[in-house]
Amino acid sequence: MINTSYRTLPFFHFSQDSLQLSTHHDVAMDLINSVTGVDEEGRSRQRILTFAAKRYISAIERNPEDPDAYYNWALVLQESADNVDPNSDSSKDSLLEEACKKYAEATRLCPTLYDAYYNWAIAIADRAKMRGRTKEAEELWQQAIRNYDKAVQLSWNSPQALNNWGLGLQELSAIVPAKDKQTIIKTAISKFRSAIQLQFDFHRAIYNLGTVLYGLAEDTSRSGGPDTSPNDLYSQSAIYVAAAHALKPNYSVYRSALRLVRSMLPLPYLKVGYLTAPPADDPVAPHKHWERSQFILNHTELQQVNDSESAPVKANALVEKAKRFIKVDVADIVSVSTCSDLTLPPGAGLCINTTHGPVFLVADTWESLDGWLDAIRLVYTIFARGKTDVLAGIITG
Repeated sequence: MINTSYRTLPFFHFSQDSLQLSTHHDVAMDLINSVTGVDEEGRSRQRILTFAAKRYISAIERNPEDPDAYYNWALVLQESADNVDPNSDSSKDSLLEEACKKYAEATRLCPTLYDAYYNWAIAIADRAKMRGRTKEAEELWQQAIRNYDKAVQLSWNSPQALNNWGLGLQELSAIVPAKDKQTIIKTAISKFRSAIQLQFDFHRAIYNLGTVLYGLAEDTSRSGGPDTSPNDLYSQSAIYVAAAHALKPNYSVYRSALRLVRSMLPLPYLKVGYLTAPPADDPVAPHKHWERSQFILNHTELQQVNDSESAPVKANALVEKAKRFIKVDVADIVSVSTCSDLTLPPGAGLCINTTHGPVFLVADTWESLDGWLDAIRLVYTIFARGKTDVLAGIITG
């Protein structure tokens, strides 16, 4: 399964002043001049980048304390690295190394320059990818992660930075000693989940969360870890892959991954599990009247299907045979959130605000609650984006 990163480089800001080059920046300029592009479009683009580099170098000569000039020059170097012949790793790496130096200078001059930290992290990550699973790559991934951390500190509402931070952690987890891997993976999961919470339809982060959970399931299956069943992790992974495909059904990567994990869903449902719920006719009943029972989630509703913990988890005739209690139609959902309320039984509280009023439920653990929150939000987001038919096709066949 392939991870999908998110990269955005801002447009360059061209100065109108006439400029002169000095020899102080010959190394970087020589690197720029060495890039020719692999086709006419690439050569044309590189001519523009070379022209831009000369302007930014001149701007720095006039004002060595200009962080924007260093930042824009770094972007030119980074874009030029993308224009290098794919077989010339050394040239690309040298350009990226120079770009990193310029980002470092820009952030020294302006420590609050979010875009510089974000694109600097991308440049470092690109350098790390060239080095495989080596000690040098590990150090570069750690540097990239620190810069994504700084970028998020400066702009907490950036799902792109959180997504890339998660990808960096995922890459790092493949290099570090086994004893450190699970902690890093759990942190990556939290970054992808945070990205989704900021942008519910961010399909790249949704898919990446699916891939990291799939990898964790594989590791758990091999090591026999006691904490979580690999089957539960596979099922969680499949939910995110299915949701990413439903949001972007034309993406071949998502389609291929779905073929691998679809059978891991509790078909014909998206999610099946246990929640503690009040009697359907008395949502404010005393704690002793709340019962842990099975719930199912599909493309149209969340429904309580049985008050017995021994109910089968997967059966085609489950809905027909079971007594129905609480039901929430996806179309009626207004919001879904955690809920800390003393009126609820102990556990991880969940509040589903609907057009008919709130529905309160309690998950067994906070980790379990995260899964329910994401699944319900994703189904609602898919509904809001008009893609319910795609999700229905996935889970009902």
